[in-house]
Amino acid sequence: MAEHNGVMMQFYHWYNEPDGTLWNELSAEAENLAAFGVTSVWLPPAYKGTGGGYDVGYGVYDMYDLGEFDQKGSVRTKYGTKDEYIAAIAIAQAAGIRVYADVVINHMMGADHEEEAEAIPLNPDNRQEAIGDLQPVKVWTHFTFPGRNGQHSDAEWHWWHFDAVDYNALDEGTNAVYLFKDKHFDQQVDLEKGAFDYLMGCDLDVEHPEVRQRLNDWGTWYLDQTNVDGFRFDAVKHVRAGFFPEWLQHCRKHVGRKFFAVGEYWSNEIEALHHFIDVTGGDVMLFDAPLHYNFSEASKSGNSYDMRQIFDGTLVQQQPALAVTLVDNHDSQPLQSLESVVEAWFKPLAYALILLRRDGYPCLFYADYYGAHYKDKANDGNEYEIWIDSHRWLIDKFLAARRSFAFGEQYDYFDHANTIGWTRLGTEEKPGAMAVVLCNGNAGSKWMEVGQPNTVYIDLTEHIKELVTTNEDGWADFPCGAGSVSVWVPQT
Repeated sequence: MAEHNGVMMQFYHWYNEPDGTLWNELSAEAENLAAFGVTSVWLPPAYKGTGGGYDVGYGVYDMYDLGEFDQKGSVRTKYGTKDEYIAAIAIAQAAGIRVYADVVINHMMGADHEEEAEAIPLNPDNRQEAIGDLQPVKVWTHFTFPGRNGQHSDAEWHWWHFDAVDYNALDEGTNAVYLFKDKHFDQQVDLEKGAFDYLMGCDLDVEHPEVRQRLNDWGTWYLDQTNVDGFRFDAVKHVRAGFFPEWLQHCRKHVGRKFFAVGEYWSNEIEALHHFIDVTGGDVMLFDAPLHYNFSEASKSGNSYDMRQIFDGTLVQQQPALAVTLVDNHDSQPLQSLESVVEAWFKPLAYALILLRRDGYPCLFYADYYGAHYKDKANDGNEYEIWIDSHRWLIDKFLAARRSFAFGEQYDYFDHANTIGWTRLGTEEKPGAMAVVLCNGNAGSKWMEVGQPNTVYIDLTEHIKELVTTNEDGWADFPCGAGSVSVWVPQT
């Protein structure tokens, strides 16, 4: 499903400045990214969120407002205007970069009016347990989008388009998920909290025929407006899994082409990912969350982590054709809801593991590439200042090695707890061979075969200055520094 040897970049992080410049930044950067080997970008949600020009995009208010209408306090979104978004997509595509749009089909927020209905309050931690009887509720569920005034779509949303909410104006003191009368939570969702259909806001009822029709209509409108090359689905474990292939089939039929899709099923339970893939017929790739968690654990464990196990229990190990591999993202970065930090010293090792191996569709993270600096409050109520180091220099080296040497047979040398390596032997069309060595403890080396006899090799990372020469059988001892990575390629 991924283009051959492709590399995706998540072109944003949670704390990009809310100054409306991201779309223009992509326009300016597209040719550089393409030259370094980025073949696709995943962009944040482009429609108006309940936070207006400050909303990261996941507090979905109006999916038809791509930064075009004066709603929620601004015309533009956090990232720019609709015209700037459309222009950035076209410029990226002209540079040879595919563009994937982030789509949130789980919930809506920031309704324009209250409505009265009936609902059953449920325990937020166990949605199978009622904590009260069916009762009147007053809820923010009526969306009229007055700033758009019917342009693009005149559809309004009411309480019956949703399964549940978590706020009742008639009983503000109760912490509950309110399931509307005659509604039920979807099957084919994650089983955490009893049924993880409900996440936040007004939970869309994708079983409702009117909701499905509206989402289909929006999908075809969005493709016509933007010409994107694919979608990243947010929070898929909270939505009936079978919905996604149905929606994709409708959209593909409309545009007459197959396009890419990847879902965010954020779970360390590999069997849950396999189940989603089974239900969706492999139509949607998944981010390899278990691999990210392995990277996080390895980075915090130092030399006590057994590097031979770095791929254990991961999607790229078990279903490589459907794995989008990543080091970090906007949810896992420091001070975010799913914070699980990959320490800075380990990030070069992690990027080598996703960029220089045969399997998986690797995804770079904006903050790891460009660096980031921000402040926010943590769960403990204190404010912290965060710096994320830029690893661009090394990532660009890895991308160069990927473009020139990441081809052909892959031989693994995962036979030491702290020093592992692999080689790529090249092909007739790409005859150069590469050797990669990682150490999470003391300096080490790996005796490995590259199939290039009597050839001088250099460390592309410049971590090691000495040269290595292979023997007449194409083997050599390739060294690596402590807590480091070296990428050995033929000297030109």
